[in-house]
Amino acid sequence: MVISDLSRRRCQPLPTGAAALSREQAQALLAHTPGWSLDADARSLERLYQFQNYYETMAFVNALAWVAHREDHHPDIEVGYNRCRVRYNTHTVKGLSENDFICAAKLNLLQEA
Repeated sequence: MVISDLSRRRCQPLPTGAAALSREQAQALLAHTPGWSLDADARSLERLYQFQNYYETMAFVNALAWVAHREDHHPDIEVGYNRCRVRYNTHTVKGLSENDFICAAKLNLLQEA
């Protein structure tokens, strides 16, 4: 699997009681999402995006919102003048799912555009 494979996939609803990814599974997917990192317990995925100015930051946030709406998978975001911290986890599994990495890959493509 390469990042383009993740970015071409769509988030899927997870059944109640689905298991979160193990640390090993999350680390394998992390290898295909450059710039992202796992938290200490491998329950969330995070990246800090840096921009030149407020306009670029907000343009990114608006594009991020479109991705989140389209995928029906919404991150926690913190926005500053020239930065945006994005944090994904899947609340229904109380940890990470493949959906988090799919969205991370899509956001990486936004920054390349």
